[in-house]
Amino acid sequence: MEVILLERVEKLGAIGDVVTVKNGFARNFLLPNKKALRANEANRKVFESNKAQIVADNDARRGEAEKASKDIDGKTITLIRQASNTGQLYGSVSARDLAELLAEDGAKVTKSQVVLDKPIKAIGVSVVKIVLHPEVAVTIKVNVARSPEEAEMQAQGVDVRAQMFERDEAGFIEDYDPNAEPGEIISDAAPAEEQAEG
Repeated sequence: MEVILLERVEKLGAIGDVVTVKNGFARNFLLPNKKALRANEANRKVFESNKAQIVADNDARRGEAEKASKDIDGKTITLIRQASNTGQLYGSVSARDLAELLAEDGAKVTKSQVVLDKPIKAIGVSVVKIVLHPEVAVTIKVNVARSPEEAEMQAQGVDVRAQMFERDEAGFIEDYDPNAEPGEIISDAAPAEEQAEG
């Protein structure tokens, strides 16, 4: 389906571009969210007559987003969560959690503006992208830890998960016979040879 973009859409185009997209993408995302119009003669005329207003509205929204981005860009959020001994969280950190924490800090961010490729499921420091406007994106750091002390160590650049594995490996000692063959049980092998000879 051909559509006329009403705002910049990442990996598609800028305002006014006529692009071909899959029907489902247009029907389920672009058209209901007022990001595009169907590319027919009537809509082209409507777009051309309102182009100046559409561009002005976009510029105003971009200006507001740029102001808001100054408060958010580079911010570090610390979350204290329960996790296993290997550093895996019981649960995960989602876009909604991050949006709520940013809102508590006074930033106006919705969960749809938080771009998480996948939920955060382990302790550590992650970089998360916040898209305030199609042309304004910033990043924040998310420090997920089991305690405030651990969060402080991670903030200083210490890899807490690597230290956990070192501790586990240091305490583990396995009996090792250098002459043993993998999977071979010697007591069973001798009677089998005697039966084959006899």
